[in-house]
This record gives sequence, C-alpha cells and structure tokens, in this order.
Amino acid sequence: MTATVNTSDMLTRHDVVMQPDGRRVVIKLFVPGEDGQTVKNRAGRLIERILQLDEEEIGRLLDDVLTRFGGRHHDLLGTFAHHYELVQHRVPPEIDLSPAARSLIGAYFSHEYSVEAAALCNPSMVEHPDQTGLDPGQLRVAISLRQIGEGHISSIGFCSAVLGPGDQLLLENRDGPLTIGQRVGATHWRHQLAAALIDAEIDNEASSYVLSALPERFIDVEFEDVIAHVPGELLGRPFAQHTIDRIRHFVSEDYALQFPCAVPLHQRVMWPATQTESNGMEDARFVRVTDPDGRHVYQATYTAYDGRHISGRVIFSRDLRHFEVTRLSGPAAANKGMALFPRYINGQKMALCRSDGETLGLSVRDDQHRWQPSVPLLTPHRGWDLIQVGNCGSPIETEAGWLVLTHGVGPMRRYAIGAMLLDLEDPAKVIADLPEGLIDPDEIEREGYVPNVLYSCGGLVHDGRFWVPYGASDVRIGFASMPLDALLARMAPRGRKVSGRRAPAGRSAPGSSATAS
Repeated sequence: MTATVNTSDMLTRHDVVMQPDGRRVVIKLFVPGEDGQTVKNRAGRLIERILQLDEEEIGRLLDDVLTRFGGRHHDLLGTFAHHYELVQHRVPPEIDLSPAARSLIGAYFSHEYSVEAAALCNPSMVEHPDQTGLDPGQLRVAISLRQIGEGHISSIGFCSAVLGPGDQLLLENRDGPLTIGQRVGATHWRHQLAAALIDAEIDNEASSYVLSALPERFIDVEFEDVIAHVPGELLGRPFAQHTIDRIRHFVSEDYALQFPCAVPLHQRVMWPATQTESNGMEDARFVRVTDPDGRHVYQATYTAYDGRHISGRVIFSRDLRHFEVTRLSGPAAANKGMALFPRYINGQKMALCRSDGETLGLSVRDDQHRWQPSVPLLTPHRGWDLIQVGNCGSPIETEAGWLVLTHGVGPMRRYAIGAMLLDLEDPAKVIADLPEGLIDPDEIEREGYVPNVLYSCGGLVHDGRFWVPYGASDVRIGFASMPLDALLARMAPRGRKVSGRRAPAGRSAPGSSATAS
C-alpha cells in the first residue's frame, strides 16, 4: 500500500520489516506469590517441598530443565546459582545441599520473559562502533528498539543493519540467546545529585553537609562513608533523616550496566533496574555525541515509568557495552520526548523537548546541570498535527542546518512524521519546515497494538541519503529513506526566530564533558 500523505517519489519505503519475535526471551527471578496483586510469599513452602526430593529425582529434574532451556540462555547454570543465592536464607543452615540441589532450587525460582511478545516499536539509529568487514559505500548502524512484553513492560534492545551503497538496506542476524546487562558499581557526579536536590526542593544543613563532603565524582563506598559521618547534631534536626533517605534514593537510582565482550549487540537487553523505571524504559533516543574534547560518546534520553509517574533519564556509553544511567533534572526534563543535540553549540548543551505536552521546544542546560524552560519552536497549527507536535529523535547536522524529524497528531489520534530545519549556530531560529507530512500510516501500518501511529526515535544521514527507522502501530518496525537534498528542497523557508527570543541563557560547567549531562 502507498502512504496517503506525501506519496512523492522522493521517499522509499523499504520492504524490510521487523516483527516482534516471541522466541526472544530473558530469564528473570521468579518468587511464587509475590507477582500477584495480593502479595503472599510462598517461597518457604516451595523450598520445603524441594528438600523432600531425593538426589536421583533432583538430578532427573535438573537434567530435564537443562535439556529444555539450555540452548535458550547464556550460562543457565550460572543464573540458577545466582537465583539460589537470593533465596538461600530460607534453607535451614544445618542442611548441606549438593550442587545439583542448589541449581534445581535456582531453577524453581526462575522464569522466562518474552521481551517483545506484545510489541516492537520506536527505534533510533546511530553509527555502529564496529565498522569492520564492510564494502565501499556501506555503513553499519546500531538500532535501539523499544520492546514490550507481558504487563506492558518496556525494555531496550538492539539490532544492527548495513546501509548502502545507495538505497540498499540489510538487517544483520538477530538470533541467539539474550542477556540482561549486569549491574556494576557506578561512578556518580556530585553536580547531578545537587540538581536532583534542587528539583526536590531540598536545601538544609544535612543536604549541604553531604554535598560539601562528596568529591566531584564518587563511588558507592565513598558515598556511604560520607553518610556515616554526618554529625549527630545535624541528624537530630527536623527532616534530617528524611533528607538522608531522599539522598540515598537519588544516588541509588543512578547505576551502570555491563555486558560480556562475547555477547553481540543484538543479544543485549537493558532491563529496568530501579523502582523508578520498574514498569518500563520507554522510547530511547540514541545519538552519537561529540564531547568538547573531541571524543565521541553514545547518549540516549528515555522515559522511566514506575506505573504511575514518569521521569527523564539519560544513558552514556563509549562502546554500547558498558552503560551508565543517570537522571535528567530541571523544568524541561519533566515531560517525555527530550532529544539531545549531537554537539555543544556556542559552548552550550542543548536539547529538544516538549515541556507543555504539545509544543516542540528548545532547552539549554545551565551551570547547575538543570534543563531550563524551553523556547517554543513548533506549535500545533496544521490539520494533521493540531493535537500535539514533538520530535522524532535528535537533530541531525547538515550543511543547510539542523534537520529535525518531527511528529504530529491529528484526528483519530493519528500520528504522522514531518520535518523542520533549524539554524546551525542559533537553533532557536527555524529556517524552514515541511508543509505536509513526510510519512504517515498506510493501510497495513495503521493496524496494530496502538493503531494509526507512526513514530521514530531518530534516524541519520549516510552518503547523501536520509534514513528513518519507524515504529508502525507499535507492532512492527519499518524503514524509509530519501535523498537528503530532495527532502531539503521540499521544505518551505520560514527565516524567523520563534517568539523573537534567543535560546535561554546557560553554559556548561568549566571542564565538563557530555558524559556529565
């Protein structure tokens, strides 16, 4: 089927389509009784029953589990051993269990979760860290995926593809067992903690003492040492214990994940690791950012959801194997849809955002590493976007300006993708925009888990061609591309600065880098 908005010959919809694959499973801790709405832990009784088995039956059951599930997971016995460690306190200390019995207990406290059984959507595309083995004109890209499983829990997955030459697109292998990143010790930033305290309106002697005692970068052990030495006179003051509890919470919400070198990108899963994101990590917008010192880092903003509240988070990675996750702070980080610029502009760290829920705006990070109220760039004003507008990923630098893929929502909550162009050195100035939509759901793409929605979290330009991965009705991922010069030629000049204002004042802290966002 053809698109019903902008069916021009400049746009190519590629035949490659990614569908959710129920075979892509991870192994998670399972505690009987704790997964229901009425929590009634049954772990003790289960272990009592397992302990009644003789060694022959234990061996038979364990062999059966390994036969059925061994090829579906990396290091299944290692996972069972870890899950046993989490519940071994329920085993009477006088009982000496065999290795097989320990593994079997771990198996009973494990279950599979199909990460994308419900939906696969909202991809972003960046240059892959591995560019080996390619022919001239080709570029390998890493694609992030929002994958949704049972309970509508979103996690972040990956795959890779090769673009070019020309309009050729090849999805690389996506088979094999999945692995959840292992949580490892994080290095925290004092200025990020200070920004979180400002957002929470916490400013007292206990919080001031902790901030003054921490180094600019600190690890968990250093943090605990500072907390242990808060003077008793301060701990006895009103709200001091509440303050310490909130500080602990903020620090615990920042974490790091690491994957083994032998696990390829398409088998890595970033699974919710804190209470704040327990119901999902939504719509990651990855971008390859250039630090002020010239080094490259991958960053991604995403929405953390706990089932009731949302909050902004940012990911940092040098290699897409080790990831650091921390919070976003400030008024502009309070809503969904923040997308980072790929470089500093006039010494400022900038981002697109939608703080009012319906207007696409531009925000600047200030000296306190808080994202300031945004300048409006695009407001709903056309028939196909009167409900709301927003970005579809980070701006892409071109000679003509910052190319921004946008989305608009129209009648029947129908999402279409558009585009606009911002000035390279003053992104508050809108140079041009596409009067009509660029891509909208065709007769096949409109059907799905969330009907009538096309949505992307970011594309890129390769060899003069603009590539857009997009989610279609939250059940599949499609790909479109077009010559960049043809897209730019279709835009209508605007040549004005929205609201007559420059971007809000602000600058990055001296000596800071993109990895300290």
